[in-house]
Amino acid sequence: MWNLFNGKKNNGEHFRVFPISNWTEMDVWEYIKLEKIDLPSLYFSHKRKCIERDGVILAASKYINLKDGEKITEKTIRYRTCGDMPITGAVYSEADTVEKIIAEISTTRTTERGTRADDKRGETAMEDRKKPVTSKLF
Repeated sequence: MWNLFNGKKNNGEHFRVFPISNWTEMDVWEYIKLEKIDLPSLYFSHKRKCIERDGVILAASKYINLKDGEKITEKTIRYRTCGDMPITGAVYSEADTVEKIIAEISTTRTTERGTRADDKRGETAMEDRKKPVTSKLF
């Protein structure tokens, strides 16, 4: 590792270290199991009111306006990632324990990023959203 580390640092600069940046979703859940970390129910499967839009299951909320033909239904789902409510998609799941989530992840062929409605807009949608909004003065 140390032959990859660039130790050059100028005055006023600082290092940013991300010790788990290469962890997979499975690594995170196995760590949660190992350390017996309590999590809120949001991470586990249960019945929720939702809508399906463009192949993504979204939570029904005041932040989402129904489009023609859409209806709110109740499904047993869970979120593999948590983010902005109107763009974070869920997956059909019965995994209501850490052990069941680990078993589910071990057989899935979709990444946790695959459930984000925002990514349907384009490959760089998330990065584009992070850019500061600038106005042009004429």
